This record gives sequence, C-alpha cells and structure tokens, in this order.
Amino acid sequence: MLRQYELVERVRRYDPDADEELLDRAYVFSMKAHGNQKRASGDPYFSHPIEVAGILTDLHLDDQTIATAILHDTIEDTVATYDEIERLFGTQVARMVDGVTKLSKIEAQSESQRAAENLRKFLLAMSDDIRVLLVKLADRLHNMRTLRHIPNPDKRRRIARETMEIYAPLAERIGMYEFMKEMQTLAFRELEPEAYESITKRLEQMREGDSGDRVARIASGLTLLLGRHGIQAEVTGREKHPYSIWRKMTERHISFEQLSDVMAFRAVVADTEQCYRALGLIHQRWPMVPGRFKDYVSTPKRNGYRSLHTTVIHNEKARVEIQIRSEAMHAQAEFGYAAHWAYKSGTPADTGGRKVSWIRDLVEILDTAESAEELLEHTRMAMYQDRIFAFTPSGELIQLPKGATPIDFAYAVHTDLGNQAVGAKVNGRLVPLRTPIANGDQVQILKSAAQSPQPEWLNFVVTAKARASLRRYVRNKERDETIALGRKFYEEIVARLPAPVRPEALGEALKRLHLPSEEALMEAIARRSIDDAAVADALMPGVAAASAPPPRALPHRDAVSIKGLTPGVAFRLAACCHPVPGDRIVGLRRPDAPVEVHAIDCATLAAQGDADWVDLAWGDASDGGTARLSVILRNEPGALGVMAGILGAHAANILNLSLTHRDASFHTFHVDLEVRDLAHLMRILAALRAADAVSSAERVRRGEEEEARWEAA
Repeated sequence: MLRQYELVERVRRYDPDADEELLDRAYVFSMKAHGNQKRASGDPYFSHPIEVAGILTDLHLDDQTIATAILHDTIEDTVATYDEIERLFGTQVARMVDGVTKLSKIEAQSESQRAAENLRKFLLAMSDDIRVLLVKLADRLHNMRTLRHIPNPDKRRRIARETMEIYAPLAERIGMYEFMKEMQTLAFRELEPEAYESITKRLEQMREGDSGDRVARIASGLTLLLGRHGIQAEVTGREKHPYSIWRKMTERHISFEQLSDVMAFRAVVADTEQCYRALGLIHQRWPMVPGRFKDYVSTPKRNGYRSLHTTVIHNEKARVEIQIRSEAMHAQAEFGYAAHWAYKSGTPADTGGRKVSWIRDLVEILDTAESAEELLEHTRMAMYQDRIFAFTPSGELIQLPKGATPIDFAYAVHTDLGNQAVGAKVNGRLVPLRTPIANGDQVQILKSAAQSPQPEWLNFVVTAKARASLRRYVRNKERDETIALGRKFYEEIVARLPAPVRPEALGEALKRLHLPSEEALMEAIARRSIDDAAVADALMPGVAAASAPPPRALPHRDAVSIKGLTPGVAFRLAACCHPVPGDRIVGLRRPDAPVEVHAIDCATLAAQGDADWVDLAWGDASDGGTARLSVILRNEPGALGVMAGILGAHAANILNLSLTHRDASFHTFHVDLEVRDLAHLMRILAALRAADAVSSAERVRRGEEEEARWEAA
C-alpha cells in the first residue's frame, strides 16, 4: 500500500502545483473514516482507495480526482456524509464522490427500479464530469485484481459478469483500452476458467515453439523497414489477450490453430503524415489481408480513438495486425478521455474540445425509459454496438451502430427530425426508411411537419435513442386517447346522476378516490381500474349508488357478437391474426384485461402460457371484422386503381393502406379491410387474384416474433 508521502510525491512528479494539503487531508480523513474495516483478503480496507488513487496517478490525473479516489468509499461504507465531504473538500470533490457512490450501488443482475435510478443519477453526474467514471473504472479494476480473495464463488461470478457487461464496455467507450483489456482478462479467468487456462497454455506453447523471439523479430523488422525510409518509429509487439482470442474463436467457430492473427504490433510515429507514409511502406513490403484495413484517423471512433489498422501476411507466413498512430494519437489511445485531465489541462465542461456524445445520448433517453429494464437495455445497446459512419448533406459525420436505418440516422441528428421523417435519400437515391445504411453513405432525411412517428418503425430501428423516442411517442399517444375516452364515459356517469354536479365536486372526488389529477381519473375510468359506481359515489356520496350506470365493456371493443362470453364482458379482436366472422376462434383471458379473441390457427397461441382459454363462437349479430391482406401489384400504370376498384366493387372499406416493399417490377402493399365475414373475404381474394395487375394476394397474420415487437410498441 502506498504511504501518504509516496502518494503525494507521485502526484507532484507530474504536477508540481498540485494541492498537497488537499491530498494529505483526504488521506488522513479516509484512513480515520474506514478505521478497522477489513477487506476479504484481510488487508485494511483503507488500502483499497489508496491503491485506486495510485492507479489514477499512472494516468497523471489532477489532484481533485486523486482526492476523490481516496474518498470514494467514505459515503457508502462509513458514517461520513455528503455535507461533510463538501465542507472539508469542496463541492466538486463531493459531487464526484457522490457520483461514484451511485454507480457502486448498481447490481447488474437486479433489474429493479432502484438499479435504474442509480444508473440514471450516475449518468447525469458523469455527463457533467467524466472524472467520475475514471475513478469508478480504477475502483473496479483494483477490485478485479483482488477478486480471488472473495470466498463466495457466486459473488465472484456476479462481480466478473458485471465487469464484463458494464465496466469493460464503459472503459472501451471512453478509449481506456488498457483498462478494458485487463478487466476483460480477469473477468474471463473467473467466468470461463477452463477456456482461460487452455488458451493461456496454448500461448505458452507457441512462444516456446518460436524460441520466444518471433514477436521481437517482427518488431525489429518493422523498425528497420520504416527507418530505412526516414521514419523514426517506436514499434512494440504483443500477443492478443486471452479473452480477445477466445471471443474470435467463438464468433468465427474456429479452433486455436485456425486463428492466425494472434499477434499485434504498434508503430508510433511523429505525426499524421508519417502514419500514412508508414502504411504505404508496409503494404508495399507485405500483402494486405482484404477487408482488414480500417482508417480511424480520418474517421475517428466515437470515443475519439484515432489510428490506422491493417493486417498483412508477414514473410514468416503469419497474419500480423499492425496499428500505426502518431504520438498524440497514442496518448489518446492509451488513456482515452483521461488524457485530457493530465496536468489539470481540462475542465468538467471541456474534454479536450470533444463532447462525450454517446453519454449525452444516454442522458437524453433517461426521460423516455418507462422501466428499469428499458433503461438498462438502452444503456447496453449504446455501449456494445459496433459503429458505422454516415454523413449529412452538409458533410457532418454521424456515427451509428451497424444495421442502422435512415430513421436511426434522423433521430441521431435530432429528435424532431426523426419525429417528422417521411422519406430518405441515400447517396441521392430514394430508399425505404428501413434500408440499412452502409459505411460512407450520405443520408438526406425528407421531413414534413404533418408527419408523426410510426409505431411500426420499432420493427427495424436499432439505436437506443430511436427506440426510446418511438416508445415515448406511442405511450403518450395511447395515454392521450385513453384519457379522451375516459372523459366521454365520465360525462355519461355525470349525466346519469340524479342532480347536477357542483363545480368543486370533481376535486373532492379525486381526494376520495386517492387520485392525483383529473387525467388520472379519466385514464382509470377508461381502463376500468375504477368502478363506475365508485366514481358516481365519489362525486355525489350517498345519492349516486342507486342510479349508477350498469357495468360496461371497454369502449374500444369491436362491434361483433361473441357466443361464450357473459354479456358486458370486455373483449378485443387480436391484432396478430385479425379474426373475422367465419374463422374458428378462441378467447384468452387474463386478470384486469379484456378477453383477447384469436383465430384458432393463430401463430402466437402457443406462446400464451399465462392465459386461460375460453371456447368462443361468432354470434348471430356479428357486424364483421378487420382483415389484413398482402397484395403484390405489378409496377405498371393503373395497378393501384385496379386493386381499389375491386375492393370498392365488393363493398370492402379500406381502413389502412401501406406500401411495404417496392422494386423495379413489383410493389407490395398491406391493406386493412372491413369485411362482413370469412366468405366475403374469400370472394375479395379470389377477385384480386384474377386481375392481371395483381401478382398475388394473401391474407396476412403476423408471426410470433413480429407480434411481440408490436405489443412492445
């Protein structure tokens, strides 16, 4: 463990102006606060925050960050309070200690509201001051180095899994690759001990077979090659770490022997110009492996990482990965955003001129996540996905995950642009909104103020920001419609009362019903979570019970008659299979929900294990239902008119028409129709299939996977 004077001296070596008195006070305060506490290893607990501070001195961080590291466990594990830390060490240090404490409380395996709230507070703190994350990552790294001392294997695995799922990706996102690699290796050793042991042993055997000097020979050859052409380079080589090797083996489904690029080399040169010169010399000397060149200099990673990556076939018949970067790029790659805090060169609002945009995106979706599961899902999406680069028409670079669509692009530019998107041009050509964007595409979003987000976009967007914005819109729209519906029923309840309602009666009723607002009452009425009689009695106590309206079905139930249900029981026709009179049907009943009416051959029924089944049949007074058709029209003038004419001739009302796919020869439409019964539907299908303009016409029922996405929307 570092002694007090040793820690202070470490800081003063790279920052002679450091506040020595602040560090001394923090050291003494933390030592006294932790007192006789012990770690699982038996060491004094106080040794842990000092080692964390020591890790951060290797990154040359400022004195406030070092003081935060020394104090980071005091609020959580001792009687010290936030106010006390603020009074003794200042507001900035107190806020950072509090931010670290918030993240320390997250349980990766606990999908609870508390976990989400802690993550919410941490992200907000981190977006203001990235040093909070630097301290937490150093804290987790030291905990992983001492993980073996924890006797409970389940706890060790939980901590290792937490590290692999949250902390290592966080380290990667801010460019701290050395932290990421060590955390992944230590977590991998705990989670997959046999795989770790096997790969480590194979690496040792490989070194022994090469007399242990192949890495040195290749590095020396690279140095000589560049030196002969006037480029002074510091070349280092290493074997890839065990977790990286294991991940490639599992992803590619290959053995260790088949994995040829287990060595990586780094050439650090003076400036950007020499990076490209060195790349050209290397490609002239050895053949490049196709598809393995990446230019992160002209298009940096989202965390600011810049480097040239290439893989070549070396003359020892080995595939060798080489990274080429300038000295400035190397500092960024080694320490990430931590490099901006060296020698007090940054402030919380200025991380070297680069905004931590992915953190900003996470903060923006904090207000849109309805549940803890959704928030944690968005967080992991933002941390894990690989990136592509696309450009706005003005040349602004937008980074997105692989598989992103124009809708993801629009939301990445601005939420309002995503909400108003009606079309897109990629490289000047109109494309469907679900088209995946490729690296280097220029994307122009066409918008209209009259447009609103479409729930079906949730079926293909991939970014957390887009999904969160769409889910918020769908929830808000559904709530507004529910409140409007509840207001109509409220007016019916009031109309049935024996006397006019006083103006102040509504406010008094809300208190009696323990509801916070008028909107909450209307929503409760529409959802039938409150009885009509209870509403009437709350408005006019003692008088209304005898005149309360009879029980009613949910207002949005379909205008059909169903045999097998008690009159007044709410039901709805399932959107997954669109049953119409004539289909064999079955009901699914769940608590506090209307009965779902499904066609007996619905693809989603097998997954409905939590519902009671009810035998149903169509009643004599059924007025029809809604059917969905998929119609493929030939791409020729008048084809759409032919389809519309057939539907009109058969008295089928079109409720919704959407173009789902188009190419040079055919256009595919989804059509929602009001039909009287199954026989009516079959006549319409037969007429469509007989038309020359129609290539095919089929009834559509969504599959289980699409239904789940629809319900999630």
